[in-house]
Amino acid sequence: MEPLKKILSASIELFSQYGFKTITMDDISRRAGISKKTLYQHFANKQEVVNESVLWYKKQTTETCFITLNDAENAIEAMVKLLAYFDTMFKRINPMAMFELQRFFPEAFKSFRDMLMERDVTMMRENIEQGIKEGLYRKEVNADLMARYRLESSFMIMQPSLMVSDRMSLMAVALEIGEHFMYGIMTPEGEKLYLTYKEKYLKQENKI
Repeated sequence: MEPLKKILSASIELFSQYGFKTITMDDISRRAGISKKTLYQHFANKQEVVNESVLWYKKQTTETCFITLNDAENAIEAMVKLLAYFDTMFKRINPMAMFELQRFFPEAFKSFRDMLMERDVTMMRENIEQGIKEGLYRKEVNADLMARYRLESSFMIMQPSLMVSDRMSLMAVALEIGEHFMYGIMTPEGEKLYLTYKEKYLKQENKI
């Protein structure tokens, strides 16, 4: 693996596990298995590492979501597979990470949020529109509004709140909100498919 990718991957691992505030350039170089000299050849300071690693990570997750949404038989299966994917991802995330990103690295936080609201909203809207055409989502659903609502609710749980205090509660809340959203837009036919796919993809995960 090339040094830059090692740095980005190691940085995201550390930030996800421990948050952004306490991680140092020494920590990053050790986790990446490179010298500090090599690290500073790519980044002048931690701010630059945070900016680039957050964008890199967001691009990776967006690409995975895109593949997941397109590698499904219908809109319901795509959404359940996404629930399973994010459940796995949340197991590795420190609930304080997003809060620290917003507070201590606002530039990186803004870039992350902008990408989320631009690319992810589009993918979510297309899924809802597909589900309406398939008769699996209610035809009166406002696809754009619900897509934005879904992303906002997902974003909300990645912040310290009365609902989320640790990784276990983060996973449980994410799945609960995901299911609440699905039942709000599905038709009876969609609900039947949802239960089938839920058993298939979420049976090894935390139950909703």
